[in-house]
Amino acid sequence: MRTVRVVGVVLAIAALLFGAACGREGAPGAAPSAQLSYPVAANVQVPGSPTFAKMQQAGRVRMGVKNDQPGLGVQDPTTGQYSGFDIEIGRMVAAGLGFAPDKIDYVVVPSAAREDAISRGDVDYYVGTYTINDNRKQRVGFAGPYFQAGQDLLVRADDTSITGPQTLQNKKVCSVTGSTPIQRVRQQNLTQPQNVVEFQNYSQCVDQLVANQVDAVTTDDAILKGFAAQDPQRLKVVGQVFSQEPYGIGVPRDDIAFRTKVNDLIAQSETDGTWQRIYDATLGRSGSPATPPAVQRY
Repeated sequence: MRTVRVVGVVLAIAALLFGAACGREGAPGAAPSAQLSYPVAANVQVPGSPTFAKMQQAGRVRMGVKNDQPGLGVQDPTTGQYSGFDIEIGRMVAAGLGFAPDKIDYVVVPSAAREDAISRGDVDYYVGTYTINDNRKQRVGFAGPYFQAGQDLLVRADDTSITGPQTLQNKKVCSVTGSTPIQRVRQQNLTQPQNVVEFQNYSQCVDQLVANQVDAVTTDDAILKGFAAQDPQRLKVVGQVFSQEPYGIGVPRDDIAFRTKVNDLIAQSETDGTWQRIYDATLGRSGSPATPPAVQRY
């Protein structure tokens, strides 16, 4: 009987480990949000697109994402599944290209490595709070925008000293390495250089804020609202937006045919109600209304 019990325990542990492995970062088959689904297009053609040709040959989509941004792109540590506004926008695009949810491989890419990942072909496209700007267009292409955000500040709930960017002098400010927000903090001299703190992930900045190691976290308001909603007793968003951050889907720079197709899918989602349905099920839960921005083709 003891041998039987030991075997049973070993099998149970093996099953748990297998389940964890199946939900690992980038594993295929991560299930989409139960309340959201998109019709998978058939017989899709994107003439002249090497990116789409590679996807067709592989029979899969490699979608670059973030996994630590509540409401936008987050991975459940228990199930390994991904959820959030950006994730759903990416799934909607995949469906429009003819790929079902179980044909998506999620590739987590930090902010500082996004251009490299796209230009090397490590991902087919990237959806993860990726601000469109002229500097980045030198290396990658952008479809969209699919969302209009703005830079804001996350502080401790009992902090009354920080009321906007003009009150950051002598304060320690944290953001992600390579991000637009941290560049703006430096360029506008919002605080002293020695008070700028950088990490690879926004969640690390939030941990530092809660631990009183920094005074503020700065990035797009959409991201900050997600963190504040998780811990409203200790965190709050200042609510003084001081930039415009149009989110785009990063694609290979010279694949104009692919960029055009993704733009078409975004525009369609904004007119047929799909975009609003995605927003209401994700970021809309914060109580803040939003409308889709017009697609800017170039």
